[in-house]
Amino acid sequence: MTTKNQNPNNNNSPWLSRTECAALRGVAILAIILHNFCHWLRLAVKENEYTFNTSKADRFLHELASPDLYFPVQFVSFLGHYGVPLFLFLSGFGLVMKYGRQETLSPYRFVRFHYLKLLGMMVTGYVAFTMMDAITPGSFHFKAENIVAQLLMYINVLPHPNNIIWPGPYWFFGLMMQLYIVYILLLHRRHWLYIVALIVLCWGLQAVNSPESDTLNRLRYNCIGGMLPFGCGLLTARLTQAGILDSLNAWKRWHWALLALAALTGIITGSAWYATWYWVPLAVVIGGVALVKALPLHRMNWMVWTGEISAALFVAHPILRKIFIPLSHRGDVYAGILLYLLASLCVAWLFHLIINKIPKPRL
Repeated sequence: MTTKNQNPNNNNSPWLSRTECAALRGVAILAIILHNFCHWLRLAVKENEYTFNTSKADRFLHELASPDLYFPVQFVSFLGHYGVPLFLFLSGFGLVMKYGRQETLSPYRFVRFHYLKLLGMMVTGYVAFTMMDAITPGSFHFKAENIVAQLLMYINVLPHPNNIIWPGPYWFFGLMMQLYIVYILLLHRRHWLYIVALIVLCWGLQAVNSPESDTLNRLRYNCIGGMLPFGCGLLTARLTQAGILDSLNAWKRWHWALLALAALTGIITGSAWYATWYWVPLAVVIGGVALVKALPLHRMNWMVWTGEISAALFVAHPILRKIFIPLSHRGDVYAGILLYLLASLCVAWLFHLIINKIPKPRL
């Protein structure tokens, strides 16, 4: 845990420190787990994550203009999934900071290493969830081929991914595996224009589809839909290593706070139109970074701790969601959310201890 006297920039990233990265992971995972609970509630505005439905955006703007007791639920239901782009940004940033200066890197060993790391995280939660799912009402009908596809992390590329990935949030493992492959084969130590070109190409592949098409849905379940924030992380790390962003260290906290508010405005307004919806993750990344830069270091301890157990929290929260969501469905909305959040943090801490005991792969 970081204390007041520790230097947040005491690492190989003078602009975005390890402490700030951990705090940003904490923000991202809390947004995701709250979203994954709230968007199941009947009263909630559903998100535009894989496709774009104008009526959902209009309803959220209506709730924003006339907030009521349940507006926090509406907010995280509609926008909480943007915690995923924050994780993608941090993943891209971390890859370049760790491997960007290594000239020789075996693609096979790199992919194997990261697959085993993801598998070690995923399998603990997956086994626990399937057991819980089997003994609670509404159990999912698992098929052997889909179980294999989930464990090998290619389930995202199969038809109708939203109907076969269970628990739903585990689509993220397949997405990350794809991005690792793209990085090592296409982007590692390549000119920065390769990253920009791939971002533009992936935007174009999405933009030519209709807002609610099945094709767009499948693209956004895979690396094409996540390339913008991931690529931003790669580019930010390149600029960091070159020292170009060091001048931002002179910014005051209120500068960052204003930027965070501007980014939030961009997120909300950008979510209202299909043409700008693709670029909202860029505003999310800017807003997330600005938020952790605006906060005093000693105020981020709880965010840092949450970020440190974020992997365990991600794999554990679907289990607790299924247990506590009936409480919110019965009308005790905030009681269900609070118990779910508390239980998720406690179970994640235990999962974190278990995951750390799993033998680590070597690159």
